[in-house]
Amino acid sequence: MTRPKILGLTGSIGMGKSTVAEMFRELGVPVFDADAEVHRMQRPGGELLPAIEAAFPGTTGPEGVKRSELGARVFSDDTALARLEAIVHPAVRALREAFLIEHWQAPLVVFDVPLLFEKGGADEVDAVVVVSAPAGVQRARVLAREGMTPDKFAAILSRQMPDAEKRARADHVIDTGTSLAAARTAVKQLVDKLRP
Repeated sequence: MTRPKILGLTGSIGMGKSTVAEMFRELGVPVFDADAEVHRMQRPGGELLPAIEAAFPGTTGPEGVKRSELGARVFSDDTALARLEAIVHPAVRALREAFLIEHWQAPLVVFDVPLLFEKGGADEVDAVVVVSAPAGVQRARVLAREGMTPDKFAAILSRQMPDAEKRARADHVIDTGTSLAAARTAVKQLVDKLRP
């Protein structure tokens, strides 16, 4: 039995990964968005709320996960972060497997996973696409986000593999530092090359 070719899509914060994922969708390629699924499972009534509340009392409420409170508990505590990941990652894996079954007939699918290299997911895909932009562009994009500070940005970067290393390990690189049109052309060329 054949299965779709699986493309892992990744990139550091502020590189334009979500924009590139949308470009794949526009070309008819099914995209599994790991971050979106995590957010969904942490909304009011989300299936992860009981386990997160049990592990981190007071971090959930009627509004779902209180992201700033949970973030404050796990962000600088590796043990707490590992405890949270032990709740989240198996749930995401199950959803990803269901997504693959649902799109079994597709020639190509994309797994959009921010920490693909960092969490060892690169061996579970057929090829890796890294979305990248110059450091100055990345910094400007991230610091324009509401609630972002230079310190918070630095802390996030410290948990991510450096962009240069991601680019070196990638099978394909999409540069979002020039124009949207150039990135869209690069995505289309890649899909045409990979999709039979």
